[in-house]
Amino acid sequence: MSAAPHPRELLLIGGGGEMTLSVDVAVQALEQARARGLRTHVTNRADTLAATPAVTAAADTATAVDFARPGDTADWAAGRAADGERPALVFGVREMAQEAVAATAHALELPGNPPAAVRRVRTKDACRAALAAAGFRQPAVRVCRDASEARAFLAATAGPWVVKPRDGADSAGVRKVTGPDDLPAALAQLPDREAPFLVEEFVDGGEFSVEGVFVGGSPRVLAVTAKEKLPPPYFVEIGHVLPADLPEETRRSVEETVTAALTALELRFGLFHVELWLTAEGIVLGEVHVRIGGGWIHRMLPHVRPGLELYGTVYDDALGLPVDLPARLPAPERAAAARYFAPPEGRVTAVSGWDAVRTHPAVLHAELRVGPGDVVPGFRSGGDRVGAVVVGAATPAEARELARELVASVRFTVEPVDTGDDVPEVRVDLEPRPLTSSFRISHMTIETVDHLRLRLLQGGRTVGEGEITADSGYGQDGPAIAAEAEALARTLAAACDDAHHGADGADPVAPLRAALEKAAADGVGAPARMLVEMAFLDRAARRAGVPVWRLLGLPEPGRVRLLHTVPIGEDIPLDGRPLKIKLGGADDEQILRSLLGVPAPLILDANRGWDRQDWERLRPLLAELAPAVLEDPVRDPALLPAIRAALPGTAVVLDEGIATAGDAAFAVGTAGGLNVKLMRFGGILPALDALTDATEKGAARMLGCFLEPPRAIAYAAQLAGLCDWSDLDGHFWVSDDRPVPSYGLDSDAPGIPRIAYTPEPARGEAAAI
Repeated sequence: MSAAPHPRELLLIGGGGEMTLSVDVAVQALEQARARGLRTHVTNRADTLAATPAVTAAADTATAVDFARPGDTADWAAGRAADGERPALVFGVREMAQEAVAATAHALELPGNPPAAVRRVRTKDACRAALAAAGFRQPAVRVCRDASEARAFLAATAGPWVVKPRDGADSAGVRKVTGPDDLPAALAQLPDREAPFLVEEFVDGGEFSVEGVFVGGSPRVLAVTAKEKLPPPYFVEIGHVLPADLPEETRRSVEETVTAALTALELRFGLFHVELWLTAEGIVLGEVHVRIGGGWIHRMLPHVRPGLELYGTVYDDALGLPVDLPARLPAPERAAAARYFAPPEGRVTAVSGWDAVRTHPAVLHAELRVGPGDVVPGFRSGGDRVGAVVVGAATPAEARELARELVASVRFTVEPVDTGDDVPEVRVDLEPRPLTSSFRISHMTIETVDHLRLRLLQGGRTVGEGEITADSGYGQDGPAIAAEAEALARTLAAACDDAHHGADGADPVAPLRAALEKAAADGVGAPARMLVEMAFLDRAARRAGVPVWRLLGLPEPGRVRLLHTVPIGEDIPLDGRPLKIKLGGADDEQILRSLLGVPAPLILDANRGWDRQDWERLRPLLAELAPAVLEDPVRDPALLPAIRAALPGTAVVLDEGIATAGDAAFAVGTAGGLNVKLMRFGGILPALDALTDATEKGAARMLGCFLEPPRAIAYAAQLAGLCDWSDLDGHFWVSDDRPVPSYGLDSDAPGIPRIAYTPEPARGEAAAI
């Protein structure tokens, strides 16, 4: 007897997010699939699956797969398909999952949008460029890496402007800028201040969006939505009305422009949500999304077009079932509106009028997520919303007015929040990350590191952030560090915040320093302490509106001239750049001979790879080379006095095992110098004590790193003004940043200033690597 055929399956990639709106969208998408006899399989990050039980309950199966890695999702789905579990269609309702949806559909040869097209619209500046090239009006825009690039764009264009993330949602980090003085505050609001961001010209006009679905590869407009936003500097939507009350001619022009733009962008599958402005010069297109709009539009559309199933229409089309949706639909004959609550900031003590609102006969959906005892944050992004009311009515004007009235009828009584309760949420993420190339030193070769990110969140916004990488070859256990750091950060959050808001003139760093010293005494590892210190110092500096180096009273780092590290086995560039050569292998003599006559300053690092016999054999060569720095040459520290005597012009520094003030004192006393790595010391604060002591004793000071992300490197660079040498290039193996001979820090940005790369080297400096 043959086995029964498997029912057709919908693979819903990315499931739903933790917000109630996202959960509602995902559950509807699953219910409409089940109504068509489809099995449903949801994928999402493990923590989000756990936090969205309504979504997993609505699905037949759920699997933890990270949609942020589209290739991994596609590979996982292809593996299932090879085992006979091939879905009939692939879909996603979340913005951040759309690239994984497209990659998976492409890999399985199922209906979907081209991955390149989705990547283009998900990258806002690339989408703007494509639309402009196709002849559609677009505001001028520039991708910026730091404040200096943003200021240059402001100087070259007419204001005002908008600063926004290059890849984001819910208006998070979007802020209006009227001049250069507004930039620091705007940049401090970006969700990821290490990532490139956009600055674009502000468009003055009414804001709308167009909602629709693709049928047979062609776009069908379902409605035009009018938006209402809070006043600048933020751009948070406070309400929507659907359909927009537009003249028929304008509505048709909007629909034709949007469908032409979608075609030009090579999109052809699923749902769409296209934003635009109506200006005196005409239609200016905004962002393009291959998912339904937020703001409860998924509830409003079926009301104004009775019988419409948004997701069911996509499924029917993909499965070859008939779809009764003409190419041009008439305007809807009834209306809907959504309005968000925006209570004042503070702790809620009482709420009145809510019961009457939620039971009103015109209400299609109503939710309120705060009550007595809850704290209401500022309203700066979609993540700050605390509730909404969605209503149906006969006309757009009636729907808008009713939604406003119902929201206004709910009264909130709030009181100021005690500073002791202003405790941030702690979130730690860990992700294995392959290096851009192998990194070989005397005792190991590194291929992959664990990337750890710790964020302090308040009201859904990142207010402090730390990043490091961990490598097992150095005894750094990523999961263990993540667990230690999360526990420590949760313990410190309330205590450090209380002290921060103490008397005027109080040192905002003192309570953090004391807490971290106690953590060290309690046995918390240095990498975890560094990660936590980064996040809390970043937060303190952002609050003070200054960079970390200024918060700590350090000299401005300025330009950081880098050593070019050459791992064992790699070719050595002989073009004059300062070189840090990794030694400690069988070919050391040959390598040293090849360096004779090299004009560049030489820093030689044997990683304790030499014994007495090696030193005696290599001593003549080393004396002839006279390196600027000799780092960790020998296993036995008893040899260090002889080495210093044989190389009087060379700074000898110790690195391996230098992790405490006592270690630093030993390095200064025996070798005359030390290499400070924050991952070993546990952060800037303990490292600063060691550097200060070394400076007072006239010792050589090097600032080093492991293979670390750009944010950790920028953090270490806060100390560059106290050091003789900066060996801070470890991020070039971890990130896509192009190696350069030097960089500075964008010191205009509060918190941890990002690395600011110089396009061309200064006169007389080595060419870019």
